Amino acid sequence: MSDEHHETFESTDAGASLTYPMQCSALRKNGHVVIKGRPCKIVEMSTSKTGKHGHAKVHLVAIDIFTGKKLEDLSPSTHNMDVPNVVRREFSLINIDDGFLSLMLEDGSTKEDVKLPDNEIGQQMEADFEEGKDLLVSVVAAMGEEHALSYKEAPNSK
Repeated sequence: MSDEHHETFESTDAGASLTYPMQCSALRKNGHVVIKGRPCKIVEMSTSKTGKHGHAKVHLVAIDIFTGKKLEDLSPSTHNMDVPNVVRREFSLINIDDGFLSLMLEDGSTKEDVKLPDNEIGQQMEADFEEGKDLLVSVVAAMGEEHALSYKEAPNSK
């Protein structure tokens, strides 16, 4: 049999979509939104009055949750904007190898595809890990990207 008609499908969490639509006027400060294809946290928003030619406009200022870059957007308040499905999970840190974190999942298996952050948080995480501290790493996932954004020392289980 030829395998030219064989298709493979990438699996995701229970068919969950990366984003969902929400009307601009329903967005809130500290909520999330997609601007220029990036998942962002809204830090400021203001609404302009309806003008002679149409709808009230919503001015959004947001910070990319992964890069920290500031992005802005202007959209009619009645239009829909994409909101990213942001998932934050905590994992136990087992090892740091070649700039990647080795994390323990709930089922006991390991996850080794999350990069060590290349900033002060990553340097501090590495230093604390080398001191022998048990660390819990917060991994934020949105729109197919995952980043370790923070960590804390695990409560003593003794």
